[in-house]
Amino acid sequence: MVRLLLHHNRFVPFVSAVAALELDNTQEANTIFRGNSLATRCIDDMMKIVGKNYLAVTLKPVIDEICESNKTCEIDPVKLKEGDNVEVNKENLQVYVQKVFSSITQSSSSCPPLMCDVFRSLRHLACKHFPADPHVQYSAVSSFVFLRFFAVAVLTPHSFQLRSHHPDPDISRTLTLISKTIQTLGSWGSLSKKISSFKETYMYDFFKSFQEDKCIERVKKFLDEISSNVSKESSGLEDAVVLKEGEVQKRAQGRKRLGKKNFKKRWLRVTNRELSYHKHKGKEALCIINVKNIQAVEKLDESAFNRKNMFQVVHSEKPLYVQAGNCIEASDWLEVLGQVTRCNEGRLATFHPSNYSGGAWQCCKNQSNNAPGCKPCTIIMLANLQLDIDCDRETERIFSLLSSNDTKLQDMEDACASMAVYQGPQREQEEYSKFTIQEPKETFQTLKQLRNVMEELQRQHNIRNDTTAQYGSLDNPIVGKTS
Repeated sequence: MVRLLLHHNRFVPFVSAVAALELDNTQEANTIFRGNSLATRCIDDMMKIVGKNYLAVTLKPVIDEICESNKTCEIDPVKLKEGDNVEVNKENLQVYVQKVFSSITQSSSSCPPLMCDVFRSLRHLACKHFPADPHVQYSAVSSFVFLRFFAVAVLTPHSFQLRSHHPDPDISRTLTLISKTIQTLGSWGSLSKKISSFKETYMYDFFKSFQEDKCIERVKKFLDEISSNVSKESSGLEDAVVLKEGEVQKRAQGRKRLGKKNFKKRWLRVTNRELSYHKHKGKEALCIINVKNIQAVEKLDESAFNRKNMFQVVHSEKPLYVQAGNCIEASDWLEVLGQVTRCNEGRLATFHPSNYSGGAWQCCKNQSNNAPGCKPCTIIMLANLQLDIDCDRETERIFSLLSSNDTKLQDMEDACASMAVYQGPQREQEEYSKFTIQEPKETFQTLKQLRNVMEELQRQHNIRNDTTAQYGSLDNPIVGKTS
């Protein structure tokens, strides 16, 4: 299911919806996203699929070093071998932990955009559900990226293709200690765990060597950078990154519909912070638009100004109409601007593909200048999300799974019907097919729809497999040569 959602670019809205439902049943902020639920399982699988290269870039070099150098890092007095020096082991472990921790906290620029989109959504939902807790915005993200992603990858690198084989017991023990430490350091950013919470004395003593305030600051900065629109801007240390610039024709604001003089050559420039145009390259900006205020970036019909290769930037003021030099340049501008603005909170769902002229929108003839758009906005695909997904195969797997469990689905449907009408004492869970059913009426309707689709698909399969139907008929069409 996750692969299908990724392929159709519907994973973020889906997981945001199920995460919101899970938060409705979460009473305490310190338990947020700690269970094994539909939302957490989907995000876990997404991170494994999308974050494979991210892990390789971030962790593989240091994991290789740990496995190949094979230094002893045992700090539990009970498990020390004869001749081991606990102070030397502690120093070895500290060096490894610092390398892993630094690799992670300095890797925000490599974090896949899809993961950032999910973390941003989780952070927003958590803040909305627990507005009085200033730390929940960090724990909502760290519970995934540290506890369920990096710490697990360190613990079992072979499961994430970071190593070809399972490590030997000594190295595995070293990785366990590092993983445990990374989990704790990651939780410091949300202030959900302190040094004193360690049950083991040797771990408490080991963590005294870390400067807690500096670690918290680094973790928070990292979490900000992978989950917040304003993170890199807020520190004031990072320079604006130029994403694209070039010469274009810009439509002057407030002029008549036609006329060559209404279009002027301008130097258009977009960074990760702002879109601006200048009279010439290197000159002072004539206009600056904060990228966070951009609501849509879409193509403009040729009929609007009798010009090809035009696009529009819709923001809080009048739309900015731009003509690129050719169709490739226009596509590049749309791609870059779409990527940098795809997570803006004020993005529009619809837009007008033409301009407002003569008292009406030329596309839909609506006379209100403030009328909602008449065409759905383009869904922005992530630039670096290139997954080889066989949708037919994945859909068939889901269908086969549901078909083989049709009896259970029927039992669940019957249980929903019984719960919806039964007014007596609450019966044992076993009588309800061992399913936890919170909303029997809605679940019943969902199951009904699901089973109807399955029955229709099975009917289609039966028709395809019907050897009595004449070859070449609608029931048995010619789809290729047969052996």
